[in-house]
Amino acid sequence: MKTLNNFTKGIIKENPVLVLVLGTCPTLATSTSVINALGMGAAATIVLFFSNILISALRKVIPDKVRIPCYIVLIAGLVTAVQMLVKAYAPALDESLGIYLPLIVVNCIILGRAEMFASKNKIFDSAVDALGMGLGFTLALFLMATIREVFGNGTFCGLEIPVLSDNKISIMTMAPGGFLVFGLLIAAVNKFGKHKPKKSEFGCAGCPQAEICSKAGCADVKEAAEND
Repeated sequence: MKTLNNFTKGIIKENPVLVLVLGTCPTLATSTSVINALGMGAAATIVLFFSNILISALRKVIPDKVRIPCYIVLIAGLVTAVQMLVKAYAPALDESLGIYLPLIVVNCIILGRAEMFASKNKIFDSAVDALGMGLGFTLALFLMATIREVFGNGTFCGLEIPVLSDNKISIMTMAPGGFLVFGLLIAAVNKFGKHKPKKSEFGCAGCPQAEICSKAGCADVKEAAEND
């Protein structure tokens, strides 16, 4: 049950895009096309999967004071490898994604899972968490891209859709359309999803990372607030 929960939480309950609101920049930039969205989702998932495994395996070796630079070096190496593969076997996708493919290095989702989960859990659990979060990221991109491409270009995966191809809503492929779709999907997840944070003045009750967080930082902030 723990393994299943680690996998499924990233899809809806802790979806990195629609619940945790991470990776917003690549989400908005690459969701104008379904093919681009799936390509970005697959690339980020591969990097997330292997980075979680490596960081979990090395968690007892990496000194705490330099853990973030070490994580970034590992992630950068994996992103470089993925980018070279995409350039070699999918040059059109590489050209479409542009700068956003190498910028996976600083994607908050990948670094966030490395810090919050992989560095504190075993290899298998970290791998499962990466797959769940990667799938959640890809699904969010796919939903946004489907809506924006269908209504903005009148196509789906480049294939023209009758009627819609002659009645395009061009703003959907622009930044305002991206933010509109993004906001509507977040609202839908909050309305119909199971993610309903409890209201509290202070504490970890509404934090989706509460189960794996040491809560030490929160305790320090609370103590400082009380002293003031």
